[in-house]
This record gives sequence, structure tokens and C-alpha cells, in this order.
Amino acid sequence: MFFAPNFKIEPVISGNFIGEISAGSPVNFRNIFINPHGNGTHTECVGHITAEPYTINQCLTEFHFVAFLVTIMPEKIYESDYVITENVLRNKIGESEQTPAIIVRTLPNTDEKLKKDYSGTNPAYFSEDAMLYLNNRDIVHLLTDLPSVDRAEDGGRLLAHKAFWDWPMIPNKKKTITEMVYIDNVVPDGLYLCNIQIASIESDASPSKIVIYPLNKL
Repeated sequence: MFFAPNFKIEPVISGNFIGEISAGSPVNFRNIFINPHGNGTHTECVGHITAEPYTINQCLTEFHFVAFLVTIMPEKIYESDYVITENVLRNKIGESEQTPAIIVRTLPNTDEKLKKDYSGTNPAYFSEDAMLYLNNRDIVHLLTDLPSVDRAEDGGRLLAHKAFWDWPMIPNKKKTITEMVYIDNVVPDGLYLCNIQIASIESDASPSKIVIYPLNKL
């Protein structure tokens, strides 16, 4: 969770009808209340930071990409800030093959990420120059286990989001950011075929499921 109400599922109630088999209904008929940005893995488009109604369903029209998975230790730059900078990325990625997608797994990497409430914890984030570096590598899809690519409290500057999408200059509507993924330590760094699965909803972001398949170099 990240500064959002808890995910909730509850039966539809209409008069004497309760949409729960345990309450006598012939079917389970439930409402789902979710905040994509705060309740788990989600994929967002440039509409996340614009007044214009760009939606993830309009922007993400292809769903399979070659991706490079890289594990990174964020750099401590202030007393309590850990940041993925251009130098950190450059030193780790080096001369690796350019791919349209990159998956950034951060250290320490424990299964606590599956249930952690990040609210008020000042988690690690990306610097503006790191995003410009990814843009120079023609990254279209950025996936990370962090709850946000920007500092949790940055006065609304959103430098990393804006740099990645080149907003407001020439926004790239095909680019996406996926946050709160979890990649187990048993999965090695390297090349993968990445599948981003979203719900077809007209919103700036959707809950998403990420599936990766290892690729062997020919």
C-alpha cells in the first residue's frame, strides 16, 4: 500500500438481495474497490501527470517486449534518501544490449515487498538524470519494484515522471511505467520476454500482472 485506502471486496446489496452465496445468493456478485497506484502492481501512462485524459487502455496497445532485468542498490545521497541515479544505472547496465523495456529490481530484495505499507517511509526513487539516461537508451517501458519513481514527498515536482514522458514538451503516449512489481531473487538478471497484462479500462493506470520468460542469446 502507498498512501491509498485499503483494497476492498464486498457483496452487492440491493433490498433483500446480498450477492454472496453464503448469504443465500445463487452467485457471488461483488464490488471491488481498488486504487491502482496504491494497492499493488500497476501500469500507468502519461495521463497520470496530465490534465488531458490519456488512458492506459489507449496508450498501451502492444503487450510483449524484450526486457533487460537488472538488480541495483540505490545510492544514498542524503541522510535518508536512496536514489537510483544515472551513474548507478550506467555502471550496472554498461554496454548491455539495448531493449525497449527495462525491469529494475532494487536491493535489499525480500518478500516483505509483497505486503509492505510504504506510506510515510520515504522509499527509494529515480533521479531526473536517471530517467534522461533511460530515454537516451530508447526505453519505452520501465518496470520497477519501487512504489513510485519519484520521491514520495517532492512538493509535486514529479521530476522523474516528467522526464521519462518528456512532459510537457513532446509527451510520448506509448511509454509506460509499472511500479510495485516483485521479482524473486531466484530470477537472475538478464534478457527476458516481458508480458504486461492490464485491465481494459479508460483510466490513467490499471492494476497489472507482469509475466517474464527467459531469452537465450542465439
